[in-house]
Amino acid sequence: MSRIGIKPIAVPAGVDVTIADGNVVTVKGPKGTLTKSYNKDMIIKFEGGEITVERPSDNKQHKSLHGLTRTLINNQVIGVTEGYSKQLEIVGVGYRAQKKGKDVHLNLGFSHPVVVSETDSIKLDVPQPNQIVVSGIDKQEVGQFASEIREKRPPEPYKGKGIRYTGEYVIHKEGKAGKGAKK
Repeated sequence: MSRIGIKPIAVPAGVDVTIADGNVVTVKGPKGTLTKSYNKDMIIKFEGGEITVERPSDNKQHKSLHGLTRTLINNQVIGVTEGYSKQLEIVGVGYRAQKKGKDVHLNLGFSHPVVVSETDSIKLDVPQPNQIVVSGIDKQEVGQFASEIREKRPPEPYKGKGIRYTGEYVIHKEGKAGKGAKK
């Protein structure tokens, strides 16, 4: 029995859930609306303010989809009520971010500024010149967008310069041996 899959999902007040034919779950909340289609074999029910997910049999595929389906629906409910955010920090002398309208201009040591634009579902915020906050209601989309910003200049292992997630640990390598090293 799936320890995660059997837990019911409590739906807070102000959130509307509709389950259409073909297991299409639509969740409407104060922050927006999310719609996602799930495997047709899973049994998704919405009764008494709780969503439950059941599996039709104990075969391997149904077991693996049970917990996944429950977690994805729970992420939808959390997304429309609280939302998700990822924080990035910029490390390096002269490296900084600046918000201009819906665009964020990044100075990352290139000969040109790198421009990243907000989308309809993703909002960007720059509380300090060395921090970027990516926020939205879809957990997967927020993580993907933050990853794409990080790819613009990933942290390098010698000085640690670049864009990293807040709290990310970068392993530093020792540099090349200088003068006086054995040949």
